[in-house]
Amino acid sequence: MPTPSWHPESLAARLPFLRRRARLTAETRAFLTARGYTEVETPCLVPVPGMEVHLHAFRTEYIPHLGAGERRTLWLRTSPELALKRLLVAGAGPVFELARVWRNGEASPRHAPEFTMLEWYHPGLSLEGLMDETEALVRTLCPPVVGHEGVETDLTQPFERITMAEAFRRWCGGLDILATVTPEGEGDAAALRAAAARIGVPPREGEGWEDLFFRLVLERIEPNLGRARASFLTHWPAPQAALARRDPAEPRTALRFELFVAGLELANAFDELTDPAEQRARFTHDCAERERLYGEGWPVDEDFLAALEHGMPAGSGIALGFDRLAMLASGARRISDVLWLPMQP
Repeated sequence: MPTPSWHPESLAARLPFLRRRARLTAETRAFLTARGYTEVETPCLVPVPGMEVHLHAFRTEYIPHLGAGERRTLWLRTSPELALKRLLVAGAGPVFELARVWRNGEASPRHAPEFTMLEWYHPGLSLEGLMDETEALVRTLCPPVVGHEGVETDLTQPFERITMAEAFRRWCGGLDILATVTPEGEGDAAALRAAAARIGVPPREGEGWEDLFFRLVLERIEPNLGRARASFLTHWPAPQAALARRDPAEPRTALRFELFVAGLELANAFDELTDPAEQRARFTHDCAERERLYGEGWPVDEDFLAALEHGMPAGSGIALGFDRLAMLASGARRISDVLWLPMQP
């Protein structure tokens, strides 16, 4: 039986990592506050936990007046993103939150079902400007060289910026991923299956565009990112736009990046989509896809769409896994090392 996380021996082993995490929290607040951000707090218990297709949320019931009244389904949020964007609509300006979030079914040395997400949003800031700011934050908060599972990254080196199209050409045998995306921004499964077969990756039965895309990314591309230096993987194919704006110069791509450091995926960012009609269409598609894949879900977030109708300023925003950042800053091997009372396996 494992030693309980509250046991003095267990805490003593984690205490150096936890003390570094405590300093990291203060340093993060100082960095963002100095750049004009306001720290905010948004609700954890929400009617819609997030709109990502493949995330599973924790569900509960709200019973008003100690049992009297109609019960309402509420969820623990998977991200504060939609709430923070409502504040942008309201005129809050640049904001950040060290947000406690929950994702059901996630547990590994890099994942916990309850964890902290650092998210910040800046009206008027370009995606390139956000990459500059993110690079500065990581350099400021972490030692010059960080490592994880034998992979070391020298943070004094300029962070690599590589588009998804270039990454596929470089590490997937010259595959042109954008040739498998229609002008309307949809993935062409047949085209990607044929292209993958040509480079020696036979498609699996029933594998659609998204499944095969992520298999290629996980097997061929991610192992090459965030190694000797940190990597921004930018300009994702439009079918993976999520809440990002499509690139006006190349509508088959979305203005999105992920950051990799020491082999860890650390952050995900968007040049934010502000078009309510396009966002509604994406949400509707995602709700149907979640129901198809998992037989469960929640409705479209109508309040967020109403906020977009009111008008959200253009800008960019990012979600960074704060516990993973704490792992890099402290040298911890597991996410449980940087949690004060981690869930027992």
